Amino acid sequence: MSERVPELSRSSSEYIEEIDFQKYWLVLKRRWLPAGITFGTVVGLAVLAATTEDSVYEAEGRVQFRNDRAPALTGLEDDLGQVEVLNFQAEPLETQSEIVRSRSIMETVITRLDLRTADGEPLSPSLLVNAVDVDPVPGTEILSISFASDDPEEAAAIVNEVIAAYQAQNIASNRQEAASALEFIGNQLPTTEDNLRRAEEELQAFKEENDVISLEDEASSSVEVLSAFDRDMTQLQSQLAEVNAQVGEIQQRLSISSDDAIALSSVNQSEGVQSALEELQTAQAELASQQSRYRDGHPAIDELELRESQLESLLQNRIATVLERQNRSASSISPGDLQLGELRQTLIAELANLEVMRTGLADRMTQLAQSRASYIGRASNLPRLERQQRELERTLEAYRLTHETLLTQQQETRVIENQTVGNVRVVSLAEVPNSPMGSNSRLFVVAGGFAGILLAITVAFLLDLLDNSVKTVKEARELLGYTLLGIIPKVEDSPSRMTDPSYPRLLVHQTDQFRAREAYQMLQANLKFLQSDEELKTYVVTSSAIGEGKSEVCANLAAVLAQVGKRVLVVDADMRYPRQHHAMDVMNSLGLSHVIAGQARVDSAIRPVMKNLDILTAGVVPPNPIALLDSKRMEALLQSFARQYDAVIVDAPPLVGYADASILSKMADGLIFVVRPGSVTYEQGRAAKEIIERSNQRVLGMVVNGVSTKSEPGSRFSEMAVRTPAPVSLPAG
Repeated sequence: MSERVPELSRSSSEYIEEIDFQKYWLVLKRRWLPAGITFGTVVGLAVLAATTEDSVYEAEGRVQFRNDRAPALTGLEDDLGQVEVLNFQAEPLETQSEIVRSRSIMETVITRLDLRTADGEPLSPSLLVNAVDVDPVPGTEILSISFASDDPEEAAAIVNEVIAAYQAQNIASNRQEAASALEFIGNQLPTTEDNLRRAEEELQAFKEENDVISLEDEASSSVEVLSAFDRDMTQLQSQLAEVNAQVGEIQQRLSISSDDAIALSSVNQSEGVQSALEELQTAQAELASQQSRYRDGHPAIDELELRESQLESLLQNRIATVLERQNRSASSISPGDLQLGELRQTLIAELANLEVMRTGLADRMTQLAQSRASYIGRASNLPRLERQQRELERTLEAYRLTHETLLTQQQETRVIENQTVGNVRVVSLAEVPNSPMGSNSRLFVVAGGFAGILLAITVAFLLDLLDNSVKTVKEARELLGYTLLGIIPKVEDSPSRMTDPSYPRLLVHQTDQFRAREAYQMLQANLKFLQSDEELKTYVVTSSAIGEGKSEVCANLAAVLAQVGKRVLVVDADMRYPRQHHAMDVMNSLGLSHVIAGQARVDSAIRPVMKNLDILTAGVVPPNPIALLDSKRMEALLQSFARQYDAVIVDAPPLVGYADASILSKMADGLIFVVRPGSVTYEQGRAAKEIIERSNQRVLGMVVNGVSTKSEPGSRFSEMAVRTPAPVSLPAG
């Protein structure tokens, strides 16, 4: 037996790692009933539609949508009535197709033809919209308009009326566009005129304020102007330097300042001063002549001295008068200064002229410097002025173009309003069809078949998606990650079974359940393989939730161990829902609860089931099972049982919702976790695993119970769904 264990482990691993694409087939196998019902319903409806199909007549008319050529012929091209594609993905004929199928056109058709329902009510436009087909003819400007009805005359009339309504709507739309454009232009012209006038006034005010004639010419000549300023200033500086040199030389020779030279020159050039000077000189000469003849005090001498004094005063007054005109003082000029030699007088006159010239050159230099600085300031503002002028000119030009464009469009639109006759030309009107359309019966059936398959697959996968349970061994392995100890096939109940279906069954003693028996033998072999390192005697068997068959696994595992000669004790510690007495077919009058509570002896509570197999039932369900199980007495009992038996298998309540299994597993050598695909959800599995990890349980492995061929790819249990006969009574050991 021990030699088979490695082979079992290898085959189980290969069984788990089937390729993933098979799971889609498994979904269909699991949901075959709702999928089949869906498929049958859809196909049945398709067949019914095919058999009840009436004769249908289809009428077709064609129209051409084209751009209006009249504006081009008259030279007044306009976009009115033409399709302008705003989206590069849009198709003009597709747009016109939607216009043909618009509600307004359908309402016009219904009104003109007085279309009504079978109840006599006016036909709904939405129904007619869905019934009229409008398709562009590829590679052309033509639209095909068709309608199918059981009345051939009605079909042709509706198509022709749709064409007429479409033509009328197109003409009205084009004329409305022209009228709207004229109204818009008329409203915009006064505004554009005001804007144009305001822009002209702003530009004119700007030029007047900034003395602008031509900023471009001014900017282009600014370099030349500045060069001319620099050239003139250089010449003036040269002339001024030359004059300064001459002034300095003459001043050095005359030892007088320029101001005194100018004053002296002015006085010497004055006739009044010169005449007074001559009279003074004459008087002085006479006085000198008389003094040579007479002594002081002589009347002639006194008279001449008086005349001399008077003439000196006259001379000073005339000098002062001349200098006052030049805002100069006369104190520095004496009569002796007026008696100059010809050379000195010439130099003084030249010095005065040079001073006047120097003053003029300095003033000219100052004026040029100021003019140059002013021009530089003007030149630095030229870019700003040019920018402002360009902005004003652009604004003016924009308003002018807008105004001219509106005037032109107003004239063109008035002409086009009278020329617009529509863009729709009838290619062919619909004729009354003589024969019905081809039958769609086969198409209905084929389409129904395809639709049935798609809907059936959709329903199957939708139901499987909504089902949050673990469905396969692989999913259980991926969810929990525990060592796989065994895979127990699903065994259907026999119709003759008289007991409650929820009671566990002892399958290993039923002769026709050889696959289930073989599966439990493999489970026993894997447990034996685990004991190669250490001896394991006490096992706690539990699951995530109720209904996973952990009690049945516990009973059958105990029976298999007993068959190989081991002394086995089954302890039903599930005091919530005890089931082992049903599997072993014994009474539950005395049990574990009585022994722990001291109400019964152990040897009287343990009952033989078969050779090597005993059972300790749960006994009376206590109000608080935790108080009994989490006791020293319970721990001592398990230790005692481990010494008396080769294997002690404890049936514990589920992990989720109860603490019993966590308490018992601490007293045992290990925990065997039972998972049943289709019964446990992912949330329950994760919760159970979290409880195990949090309480630091020792998990020996997991047993996947109730594995179905509908849930497993390439199942080794393809023939396991066999009927189970009525339970067999077990002989007492």
